[in-house]
Amino acid sequence: MGLFKRKSNNESVGKKDMTKILFTSDLHGSETAFRKFLNAAKMYKVDALIIGGDLAGKTLVPIVDLGEGKYDIQGQTVGKEGLSTVIQEFKKGGTYYTIVDKTEYKEMVEDKKKVDEKFNLAIKQVLEDWIVIGEEKLKDYKVPVYVNLGNDDPMFMFDVIDSSEVMKKTEGNLLEVGGHEMISFGYVNPTPWNTPREMNEEEIYAHLKKEIEKVSEPSKSIFNFHAPPYGTNLDNAPLLTKDLKPVVKGGDIVMTHVGSTSIRKLIEEYSPLMGVHGHIHESRAFDKIGKTIIINPGSEYGEGILHATYIVLEQDKVKTHQFVLG
Repeated sequence: MGLFKRKSNNESVGKKDMTKILFTSDLHGSETAFRKFLNAAKMYKVDALIIGGDLAGKTLVPIVDLGEGKYDIQGQTVGKEGLSTVIQEFKKGGTYYTIVDKTEYKEMVEDKKKVDEKFNLAIKQVLEDWIVIGEEKLKDYKVPVYVNLGNDDPMFMFDVIDSSEVMKKTEGNLLEVGGHEMISFGYVNPTPWNTPREMNEEEIYAHLKKEIEKVSEPSKSIFNFHAPPYGTNLDNAPLLTKDLKPVVKGGDIVMTHVGSTSIRKLIEEYSPLMGVHGHIHESRAFDKIGKTIIINPGSEYGEGILHATYIVLEQDKVKTHQFVLG
């Protein structure tokens, strides 16, 4: 049996002399990476957690119940113990699953709407599970988890986030994090995969211009934008052919810049204190545009590895920033 791929009121941390933040992005359904993120919050004693987008996983595997304690998983028959092992691996790597009978599986093969229904249900259930995990892990360590959606995340996930006491929606809200205003945006410039949340550059610029106008001191603000700015160390990705295969020359994959020109332009115009970004998994890096420090922690969600950045803000400067990998 195969797997299915998915097409591609403000609250704040009050002003402090020093604010410690842990930022991550592109968890893509990996429960293991999410748990590590929460554990790291306690270890670094941070004041705020920020997830920059792309919480949703990318694949759904149907597990066919054959009866009598047997299951078919992509052509392999396993018992209940084997099923438990496979599910744990799925949770580690961000793979969704749905347990169906033979009739339901046949319906999924024949009707894409059935696949979409199962996919959306899995997205909702996993995010609800994460909320429970967050509430349990942070019950004795009250720290906000600011959550943005990315380009791969369907909008209904905001409704799930709004139902949480531990997770706080960022997009559309002007938040204060340690005396620094933060605006957030999860849409990205067009990609080859036609993902759910994309805008052309003109739309991105117009939308974000309005958001930035809400900020009283842009030079002390945080731009939490899922797409990285164009032409930096943060937006290097493989150059693709028309059939979406990496271009290889001399045995090496050819890289190119794929970030947003509008986001770069806005950073140049407003010089925020810091930009936190994601989206390009293979482009973990720090960089600067003028005086603005920009960060992309990268992602290896498929291996259950946490990529994050520990950031310390001190009044009107970034005192320190370092990658966290584990």
